[in-house]
Amino acid sequence: MPWLPFRPRKTEEYGQLAEWVELAQQGNPSVRNKLLEDYIPFIAKTASKTSGRYIERGVDDEFSIALSAFNEAIDRYNVQKGTSFLAFAETVIKRRLIDFYRSQSSRSKDRLLSEFDVEDGEENVINQIEIQKSIDLHKQTVETESRREEIFRFTEWLYEFGIDMEELVEISPKHADARFNAMEVARTIAEDAEMRAYLLEKKSLPLKLLSSKIAVSRKTVERQRKYIIAITLILIGEFEMLQEYIQ
Repeated sequence: MPWLPFRPRKTEEYGQLAEWVELAQQGNPSVRNKLLEDYIPFIAKTASKTSGRYIERGVDDEFSIALSAFNEAIDRYNVQKGTSFLAFAETVIKRRLIDFYRSQSSRSKDRLLSEFDVEDGEENVINQIEIQKSIDLHKQTVETESRREEIFRFTEWLYEFGIDMEELVEISPKHADARFNAMEVARTIAEDAEMRAYLLEKKSLPLKLLSSKIAVSRKTVERQRKYIIAITLILIGEFEMLQEYIQ
């Protein structure tokens, strides 16, 4: 079987590609598998476009859903309707992902606004505002869960250094200058391999090493010890959201 192009010319799309789809519909498993394999870039691209973020094969649920939708499109495609197969497959993928996002949300949906209703190519009416809300809501849910997981890991790590999250809130420097200076100390430690190793091994600040790197009052550093340690852990750990927050 010849290679199936990712972006076939129009004549190929309505001709050769439609023929391969028809063969797959007739029960040829090798043709179906070849279609699924060769159009993985198209599937991933459509999923990414619909989700608004990069979708990776074998990592994101959206890819599996999109792959299943593409397979569904093979079964449902009707060349007599005059729509190209790829356009039809894109529509099916988008609808299945939208269904997925809707299923992830327990919130009630806003009333459909008729002026935003459009036909999706399957002769169904969909609402663009509702689609975007579903996608946005899913993103918010993912971000909330990721933030919760980060805070849990951070809290557990702080405990190893004898620091309590509630205590950290209370002892955080109140003045902007003090916070800035403490963060600069934390960055100095985070960027120095020897000081990082000392902190992680001894569970305390490398005061001697630190004094040789920057001119800072040892008394001030000791007073802000827990806060500096916490900021350093955020900087050297896998805490993407917390890092954005402190910056």
